[in-house]
Amino acid sequence: MSSLILAYLGVALMIGLAGIGSAFGVTIAGNAAVGALKKVDKFGNFIVLTAMPGTQGLYGFAGYYIFANMFGVLTPDITPIQACSVFGGGLALGIVGLFSAIRQGQVCANGIAGIAQGHDVFSKTLILAVFPELYAIVALAGVFLMGSAF
Repeated sequence: MSSLILAYLGVALMIGLAGIGSAFGVTIAGNAAVGALKKVDKFGNFIVLTAMPGTQGLYGFAGYYIFANMFGVLTPDITPIQACSVFGGGLALGIVGLFSAIRQGQVCANGIAGIAQGHDVFSKTLILAVFPELYAIVALAGVFLMGSAF
């Protein structure tokens, strides 16, 4: 039973930290968007850039799905090694998702500020905002590889 508790602690960290990062990232970009809307009405561009950091929270849920449904290890029969893998994968994805979302929100906020100043940087900001996202995707791929090792 203690193995299952350890595994679910990893799941909680994975979903919780990635979700917190998304909440911070979306808020950082959203605050910039509200300020920028006072200067220029580019709400369509701003909503896209504001929503981007929200994806890391979804990766936390995807990690849970990988462990629970794809590989079915979150059962009372989980071994200590499997539990450590779920915990480690959850911790890694949670921390990477946390920082990735916050930093992506900052990139998007700078792009929003640039658009408000009259610069045509929407597509360039989208491209640059993908780079922090890549690390969250790599962490999710690591969770998949850990799950497939069972």
